Amino acid sequence: MCGIAGILSTNKSLVNQYSLKKMADTLAHRGPDGEGFFINENGNVGFAHRRLSIIDLSKAAAQPMHYMQRYTIVYNGEIYNYRELKSTLKQAGYYFSSESDTEVILAAYDYYKDECVDYFDGMFAFAIWDELEQQLFCARDLFGEKPFYYFVQNDAMAFASEMKALWSVGIDKTMDEGMMANYLALGFVENANDKSQTFFKNIFSLPPAHTGLFSLATNQFEFKRYYDIDKEANIETTEKEAIEKIHWLLETSVNRRLRSDVPIGSSLSGGIDSSTIAYFISQQNNKQSFKTFSAIFPGFEKDESKFIQELSTHLQFENNSISPSSNDFLNDFEKIAYHQEEPLSSMSIFVQYKVYEIAAANNIKVLLDGQGADEIFAGYTKYIHWYIQELISHYKFSESSKQRKLFHKNGVDIKWGFKNLLATYLPSHASLALEKKAYNAVIDNNFISSNLMNCIKGKESNSIYKPTVSKLNDVLYHNCMEFGLEELLRYADRNSMANGVEVRLPFLNRDLVEFVFSLPSSFKINNGFTKNILRKTMQDKIPNKILWNSIKVGFEPPQKSWMEDTSVQDLIHEAKKKLVNENIVNPTILERLIQPAGAHEENNLDWRVLSLAQAL
Repeated sequence: MCGIAGILSTNKSLVNQYSLKKMADTLAHRGPDGEGFFINENGNVGFAHRRLSIIDLSKAAAQPMHYMQRYTIVYNGEIYNYRELKSTLKQAGYYFSSESDTEVILAAYDYYKDECVDYFDGMFAFAIWDELEQQLFCARDLFGEKPFYYFVQNDAMAFASEMKALWSVGIDKTMDEGMMANYLALGFVENANDKSQTFFKNIFSLPPAHTGLFSLATNQFEFKRYYDIDKEANIETTEKEAIEKIHWLLETSVNRRLRSDVPIGSSLSGGIDSSTIAYFISQQNNKQSFKTFSAIFPGFEKDESKFIQELSTHLQFENNSISPSSNDFLNDFEKIAYHQEEPLSSMSIFVQYKVYEIAAANNIKVLLDGQGADEIFAGYTKYIHWYIQELISHYKFSESSKQRKLFHKNGVDIKWGFKNLLATYLPSHASLALEKKAYNAVIDNNFISSNLMNCIKGKESNSIYKPTVSKLNDVLYHNCMEFGLEELLRYADRNSMANGVEVRLPFLNRDLVEFVFSLPSSFKINNGFTKNILRKTMQDKIPNKILWNSIKVGFEPPQKSWMEDTSVQDLIHEAKKKLVNENIVNPTILERLIQPAGAHEENNLDWRVLSLAQAL
């Protein structure tokens, strides 16, 4: 796990040790254990690397790493199945001088070429310079766990793990007007229509599940998708068989993600996802001391400390908890905004940062986390009405009525009306209507300045996309591959790396994701519960109070009460003035009373103003 950066240019004066050092210094938090540099003999390619030593702590695993007197790599991430791949490559005649997964990537690239990514179970962003072909091969993992930003202009290309490394060498930091407007009005931090777009002009992101090829001869950077989920896949299986397969896939995924030469811990929220991971860790590490890390909020209605305590006692883990306050937020907000670079959806990101901070304070360099489970197992409450819609579209009226009653019995009321019925039979019309609604929310916003509105006029819909949903898998696919999951992964990457901690996500194993997507919707949502098949997989393994808790609690702090803090409100007021001075919002916003809102509430304008102002 590391920070990577590079400059390629036919103008050799741009490729120099000074610039590479500046880029590396801005990424020092991502790799506190060392640094390395490379400039090729022609002087037209330069790499910088900051190292967080996780696998093979020796100098033999340092980067930039060279291979076969032809390839040079800078790499950020982990290939969890590197041992299995190494064995295969050895049989093909390859030799290795380290115990690192980095060297395995290089050998795999030589052997499989651009198809090497199809063999990796991991999270990664890497760049390989091929001196023979005079081209740069780049790749990013399936879901976007690891970042890869780039800039191409005139006769140069630069790339880095974080945008601040690009800014450090003079690349412009100007925010995109359309992204700002959509964020203020809708809370969007991604463009589902263009996964390469960031909040900043001229800086792009290599999309998840894509490879890229940059040629010095043409100064062209071309990328292509190498993987996609088949949301139409449908396998015939019994519930019992599915449970057994999920158990095996989770066990395998967790086991691989425990490969490390440094201490490992786990985040623990009190929900089923992190509890599932903790259980599998307990089965595979039962003779080792293992620590978990949590955020608790005594007195807050969504505090999960009782579930955390119950699981810690059940599995006999040492849990380390922290209770962040609004004062902590005030102290850390500027630092977190610096690391995150782009605006944030809520204060939940701050709380995640504090959890990773206490892990680092306990000398834990690797954390397992439960992200991704909600998106593949249909864990969010919002998915229920899409499932009801699917049932009705298949004329299963009695079953849809039964499911709504069961959810109501479990304290989850499903709003269902005439519009939902229309959406069931006219899904494409529904998606267009939702896009128009979002578009109107932007252009009718009373606080977005006319200056900003003029900049985006005619372009508002370019970054607004609503999928056509005729079945549950459609919306799960949208959140996994188009809009939603990558945002959460960005937060986790920046928060963990800011603390010199690596985060691994067992639920985002490719085989597990594909298998769950191929299961019937009724396996995922049923009997008044979301994530039904995961709950049944974990039956008798984790406490029932956690397993069959029907109320979905997101990773959420008491944001509303924190926003009532006068010091936080002072900060919001200063943010409003900053955006008015930048001609982003109208002066009338200064007259609007601050409206504190929860982390996951739709009307969160004051938070967005605060976060956007800090990101400028």
